[in-house]
Amino acid sequence: MRAKNLPASDFRYNRAVLGNDKKRMEISQGFADTVGNTPLIRMNRLSELTGCEILGKAEFLNPGGSVKDRAALWMVRDAEERGALQPGGIVVEGTAGNTGIGLVHVCNARGYGCIIYMPDNQSPEKVEILETLGAEVRQVATVPYKDPMNYQKQAGRFAETLENAFWANQFDNVANRQAHYDSTGPEIWRQTDGTIDAFTCSVGTGGTLAGVSRFLKEQRQDIQLVLADPMGSALHSWATTGEASMSKGPSITEGIGNSRVTDNLAGTEVDDAVQVTDQEMVTMVYQQMVEEGWFFGSSTGINLCAAVKVAEQMGPGHTIVTVLCDTGSKYQSRLFNPEFLAERDLHV
Repeated sequence: MRAKNLPASDFRYNRAVLGNDKKRMEISQGFADTVGNTPLIRMNRLSELTGCEILGKAEFLNPGGSVKDRAALWMVRDAEERGALQPGGIVVEGTAGNTGIGLVHVCNARGYGCIIYMPDNQSPEKVEILETLGAEVRQVATVPYKDPMNYQKQAGRFAETLENAFWANQFDNVANRQAHYDSTGPEIWRQTDGTIDAFTCSVGTGGTLAGVSRFLKEQRQDIQLVLADPMGSALHSWATTGEASMSKGPSITEGIGNSRVTDNLAGTEVDDAVQVTDQEMVTMVYQQMVEEGWFFGSSTGINLCAAVKVAEQMGPGHTIVTVLCDTGSKYQSRLFNPEFLAERDLHV
């Protein structure tokens, strides 16, 4: 199954003939070809606890280490196809980390420079990874989106001052959403053989939920699409009441939750939403690590908590899919730091 509009040179299903026609091996062609087609993993403890099949899409196995590799590749390729990014150009983006990591990987593979604006409340591990990969990182004060000095707006303005530069604009660039319509949604449908009953994930840009939702709803309208939201975000309110009102926060999660409805998320059919507290997330992440051997980040913890809540609402016998966004390695100084947690009245 080939994703829509994805050229052969950019897709994992390329094959190279070795020796003769009877002996063939499936060979991935470079970085872009390894993005996507991630496994769908049964979360054993949670499945047994709820009586449902809770399945996690292992996006941490993308080559850049997160679900954001998909959006990064699609946005860059879309800019190339539109002529917005020429050879030797520069990609500029405002990001909490994972999209930037995905972008610099893609930029390195395709010969572009990369400049990242990042709010200063993110884990230092992300900055270190970005700089190691060769991105120029500009950390700026953390301010609301409405503030002109918000990191996303600064990135957009700076890109306009450069020649042959492209502002990725992940929040409102719908190539982000298209990545998940073209790849993640079809993969989930195929891997569950169409037996999926619900999909839930947290939202930052909205690209994952929006793209997957659009594809799955085209296959079966009764599949439930549930937005998972940390505290301190307005998206649970938007999904359940139509008004984007902020909930009590803040949250220690990074890169998810939002105060506004992005262009990627706008118009998405969402059936319900659930809220997850930081303590629920911390408990889930540590239980998964100690009891199951998984080392997940905070957004994955939110997603797994949401999957359990959806399973409890639907009852035993259903299949719920969520996203395992990335590993815990980028969050060791915070999520896996007992002093950091204690200061925020969170316990393991």
